[in-house]
Amino acid sequence: MTKKEIVKAISEELGLTQLKTKEIVQKTFDAIVDTLVTDGRIELRNFGVFEVKKRAARRARNPRTGGQVQVPEKYVVTFKPGKEMEARVLQMEEQDRALEFAPAPVSPLTGGPAPLPSQPTGPQIPAEPTYRPPAGPAPRSAGG
Repeated sequence: MTKKEIVKAISEELGLTQLKTKEIVQKTFDAIVDTLVTDGRIELRNFGVFEVKKRAARRARNPRTGGQVQVPEKYVVTFKPGKEMEARVLQMEEQDRALEFAPAPVSPLTGGPAPLPSQPTGPQIPAEPTYRPPAGPAPRSAGG
């Protein structure tokens, strides 16, 4: 989902213009970034915690040459989801698992497995046969 899609969904739900909603969403993102820069951490209850951490310098491998390179230390933003977010994602995972192991649907007509949506369901009409000349030597013409 993109920021534009978020703006559209919120504006439709709240009855605001997309322009005003975009301004609000952008101000929210700006506030998060500003807080990370000044405080290094922002905790949004029931959502999660954004935190700035220093990643130590390390040696890495250049994938093109295979040689060793020194990567300097740098600051990175980490995110740890809140309990509510984790619970909802876990619920989604459990629903997927339940669908994966659910018994196959049974067709009320045949009593056997129901066809998959990609399979045709109605009576099948055979295609008209195409003409194929008989195998063997070609017939001779009369003039020659």
